[in-house]
Amino acid sequence: MKAGRLGLAMRDDPAVVALVTRAAGSDPSAWAEIVERYAPLVWSICTRFQLSNQDAEHVGQNVWHLLVEQLGRLREPAALPGWLAITTQRECLRVVTAAQKSQRPGTKLDQAPQIVDDTAVEEEILIAERNAALRAGFAELPPRCQQLLAMLMAEPPYSYAEISAMLHIPVGSIGPQRARCLERLRTSHALAAFGEDDIGVNMGGGEPGA
Repeated sequence: MKAGRLGLAMRDDPAVVALVTRAAGSDPSAWAEIVERYAPLVWSICTRFQLSNQDAEHVGQNVWHLLVEQLGRLREPAALPGWLAITTQRECLRVVTAAQKSQRPGTKLDQAPQIVDDTAVEEEILIAERNAALRAGFAELPPRCQQLLAMLMAEPPYSYAEISAMLHIPVGSIGPQRARCLERLRTSHALAAFGEDDIGVNMGGGEPGA
């Protein structure tokens, strides 16, 4: 799934439709999941406009407030990511325009963009959707796989000797088990809409420190 096709590909995402439907019905867990899923998208667009942290937080608050007002009126619930991106751009432009009028010290007016490239926004949407799908796919894995992959993804990663001792797995079996767990993750229902290149899963490719 390349960025140029993202708008069409995500339009029929049943997971997003279900989230919007639940949130519109005042399901607090759905609201929390929407914010967790798309807050990085909102923040990344603010970053592209070179807003200060304070302005970015203000924009974010406005975007979520507007979503509360408009969520039940979205004509295409699956288009939520695009709606968030467009709304965030509009709110960022408000901040930039106000800064240009007031000439606030420290504002990078000459470098702040007037609009973020559509391709860049679609890439950010793809990242948000991919990360959400990875979290959902990870949650579907058996506990043993979750433990193993979590240890391999830790910063710094656990050594194979530590993993072997803690999970009671022979060192020689860690690599094959990792491969099987990753294959289950790649083929999970949550990641069905993504191609191999889009997923980019590579957790613990070799013996840490080897």
